[in-house]
Amino acid sequence: MVRMTGQMDGTDNTDGEFRGYRDTAAVDVVPSPRAVPGDSAPVALLPEAEPVRAVERQLDEILAAVPEVDPIELAVLDAQGLLCAEEVISQRALPAFDQAALDGYAVRADDVVGASPRAPIDLAVVGESLAGASAPSSIGPGMALKVSAGAMLPAGADAVVPAVWTDQGAVRVGVHAGPPAGSYVRRAGDDVAPGDPAVQVGTPIGPAQISLLAAVGRERVLVRPRPRIAVLCAGTELVDVGTAPAPGQVVDVNSYALAAAARDAGAEAYRSGILPTDRRRLTEVLESQLLRSDLVLIAGTFASGGFDVVQEVLAELGEMRFGQVTMHPGPAQGFGRLGRDKIPVICVPGEPVAALVSFEVFVRPAIRLMLGKRQLFRRTVQAIAGQPLASPLGYRQYLHGTVMRHPDGGYVVEPVGDGTDALLARMARANCLIVIDEDVTEVAAGGLVTVMPLLLGG
Repeated sequence: MVRMTGQMDGTDNTDGEFRGYRDTAAVDVVPSPRAVPGDSAPVALLPEAEPVRAVERQLDEILAAVPEVDPIELAVLDAQGLLCAEEVISQRALPAFDQAALDGYAVRADDVVGASPRAPIDLAVVGESLAGASAPSSIGPGMALKVSAGAMLPAGADAVVPAVWTDQGAVRVGVHAGPPAGSYVRRAGDDVAPGDPAVQVGTPIGPAQISLLAAVGRERVLVRPRPRIAVLCAGTELVDVGTAPAPGQVVDVNSYALAAAARDAGAEAYRSGILPTDRRRLTEVLESQLLRSDLVLIAGTFASGGFDVVQEVLAELGEMRFGQVTMHPGPAQGFGRLGRDKIPVICVPGEPVAALVSFEVFVRPAIRLMLGKRQLFRRTVQAIAGQPLASPLGYRQYLHGTVMRHPDGGYVVEPVGDGTDALLARMARANCLIVIDEDVTEVAAGGLVTVMPLLLGG
């Protein structure tokens, strides 16, 4: 059965950094350069296609090459969803003063010992303290101070009697139950003391962390930023979504789908659209995207056994490798590090279903690594196959499916569609990928398979 898990070897759970390669059966052969005939321009040296690679080896190379994006300082609201890149030390106590935890009466616990509805204890109400700025006050034996939640506790009080435990008198109050000392009181520094860490390095910043940062007086915080991803598509057959396609033309859906997938993974994605066919303009577009991006993602049907103009220009900008990976759909993959800053460039197939599967396998983990996430991969579950499944020998198969909980426990999964539906419509109805390993050619109905739920933001 499939051996792919939610957390693969090679990641460091402390900082999310990818370290080293895993052993695979694939042999990594150093390609020899090949001259490409053309016009009088300088001849580009292009790598030979190398033997078919295992999925893990392709993924290892990508993860080892993605850059660690430098931390930036953002306003706390803009930092939501990112990882904290500094240890935030509180310079103030939280709470800053002793305060009431709820509406009631501040009392001395010794004064209300033994109070009950049958034998209430009567106290004199000497004032009221509301939440907000107020002058310090105090109480003595036999006294109570009416307080609201968050109000400053008077000196001498060591407990708050909830209002519902009293007759709620204004001048004198009858207490029907006596809480012990410390009840319903927040002491200064109980939450955070000066010098305590409020938010630590690597903590995901959500609403609770934003609340704490604001409470300790931080308007800005250092975070791991969202990586900038440029999404482009290559193909002379492509037209933009607003154009009616002529016979033989197709609408560019990949730049939209992949940009949306990148944003869902946490990136700042820029949909740059269809690459120009003019060589000079193509070079300018690619160079500009390399300057503004942390990773470039290109979807296209690239030449097999030869090199088209996009591959040629990419090779002129740096070391680029195209080859076959043992996965289906989308075995044709490309990867390189191009430009002055060696920006990672990932090329995925132009067929929309294969493009999104390739994104899940290779691009999403790379984005999460750049974000500093500890969990690079979607969590997987074992599910019962609702019908027989077939897979090509030697290829890891990714089938779109629908997974649901079985009434008797566990999960059951069905592939989406019967092969007659449009692929995009089928994919839109799926909520998971069924993963069948390379050495498995068929799974009987009732057999176990690995399922990768496709949860938004998950």
